[in-house]
Amino acid sequence: MPCQNCCGSNQPTHQSPKYKKALWIVLILNLTMFFVEIVMGIKSGSTSLLSDSLDFLGDSANYLISLIVLPMALSYRAKASMVKGLTMGSFGLFILMTTVYRVFYGEIPSYSEMSIVGFLALLVNVSALLILLKFRDGDSNVRSVWVCSRNDAIGNVAVILAGIAVYVFGSKYPDLIVAFVLAFLALQASQEIIKRAWTELKVS
Repeated sequence: MPCQNCCGSNQPTHQSPKYKKALWIVLILNLTMFFVEIVMGIKSGSTSLLSDSLDFLGDSANYLISLIVLPMALSYRAKASMVKGLTMGSFGLFILMTTVYRVFYGEIPSYSEMSIVGFLALLVNVSALLILLKFRDGDSNVRSVWVCSRNDAIGNVAVILAGIAVYVFGSKYPDLIVAFVLAFLALQASQEIIKRAWTELKVS
């Protein structure tokens, strides 16, 4: 019977050398974009860019943890996924609180910088998705990597649209709405990963 979590052989996804190489590539891409977005988010005054930069940082930590626990038993990988899920939830809550603060004290961000950086981030995340596409199924640790990259790509599209809306309406609220969406995605992904990890811990 063929294995459902294999990449061209009978080897599980998490043990595949190709998967390890893919993780290193997306780790470097995400860490680079974290530094780009944190600088441009502060410069442009965009809450959604700052929120997205935290996603890139969280994903970088996600990929690094995944690389560390790849050779370990399922119970250890599930525990690592639990930590990642809780971390993602913390990021989501931080984004939510920051956005609420900016509703009252934020200024209109630079729409051009939002759109340009958002488009660059989208290119990075689409590249990461294509690299990880064949590895999207597996245990909670493998699944968490795919979920993070998928949500980031969705968030980047939202940031670009927010930049356009800020330009059209001359308002800070499209940026803040996207930040709320990013917070929701982070919390939703956190719930999914924790639930799957918890199931694996019970059977391991």
